[in-house]
Amino acid sequence: MKVELTLFGQLADIAGSPKFHLQDIPDTDTLQKKIHEMYPELANMSYSIAVNKKTIHENTVFDGDANVALLPPFSGG
Repeated sequence: MKVELTLFGQLADIAGSPKFHLQDIPDTDTLQKKIHEMYPELANMSYSIAVNKKTIHENTVFDGDANVALLPPFSGG
């Protein structure tokens, strides 16, 4: 399974790039563990996760290739 990961705002700034491609990631818990190993500062950040353009609130298993976005907190106005 291939995951295309897109980071926004300060999350992308910390990682140094807004897009990544990762292999052999079965679910969102594994994805978070991997990115926190790669970028420890992200472990202390608050963000939402969207899988294939749908915000999720619990571990989600990827069914084939997935597009995942990490979204920092934002306010409307």
